[in-house]
Amino acid sequence: MPFINISTSTLVEDKKKLLEEVTKFISSLTGKSQRFVMAKVEDNCQMYFDDQSQSCYLEIKSIGSINPSEMAKPISKLISENIGIPIDKIYIYFEDVPPSRWVWNGKTFG
Repeated sequence: MPFINISTSTLVEDKKKLLEEVTKFISSLTGKSQRFVMAKVEDNCQMYFDDQSQSCYLEIKSIGSINPSEMAKPISKLISENIGIPIDKIYIYFEDVPPSRWVWNGKTFG
């Protein structure tokens, strides 16, 4: 935790680079160790958002350390710059997960 799930209609040429950049960025925004940030990208998805142009949906989940109003713009900018999706075609869903519902190493965090 945190976890960022990226779904996009565009083809991401260098997924490894994107995942590394996103992981570092989310770690810096949340103050959580990069060691515990997990990221996933699904590209070339069939998506429709207003029209057939490129779009992106992100889910960001964490135990605390989420501030959507402060994080939305820098995350949108990072995604837009890395995969070429206009900011007005990006949706982000933030979820603050209770520690009792997040498991790592066979145990919950709370």
